[in-house]
Amino acid sequence: MYAIIEVQGKQYRVQPGDSILVDRMEVPVGERLELDRVLLLANSDGAHLDPVELSAARVVATARGEERGPKIDVLKFKRKVRYTRHIGHRQTYTRLTIREILVAPAEASAEIPVAPAEAPAEESDGP
Repeated sequence: MYAIIEVQGKQYRVQPGDSILVDRMEVPVGERLELDRVLLLANSDGAHLDPVELSAARVVATARGEERGPKIDVLKFKRKVRYTRHIGHRQTYTRLTIREILVAPAEASAEIPVAPAEAPAEESDGP
């Protein structure tokens, strides 16, 4: 079984045992997280896109620590005026290990009774 989840505006395909890097989250190492933004569930039966089923699904992960990404170099240069600037940046990520995907059974949806629409009041011509 795998799921597609959204974490901080980015989508990841995960299954139990996977390890993913997400943008830095301020969580202590070893803390258990429940990620509730599940966009798709899939298993051997096929994909499940039912909004009721997806709203009840959770992905349980454990924070494993922070890591730094590769260095990105930014170079500014203007010819003929001897202007150069070099800037480097390394993004900080949090490593999450996916423990399990929880799928709650779909509850019986209670239909809400709809009141019949009232007919518009007729206008009278006089008093």
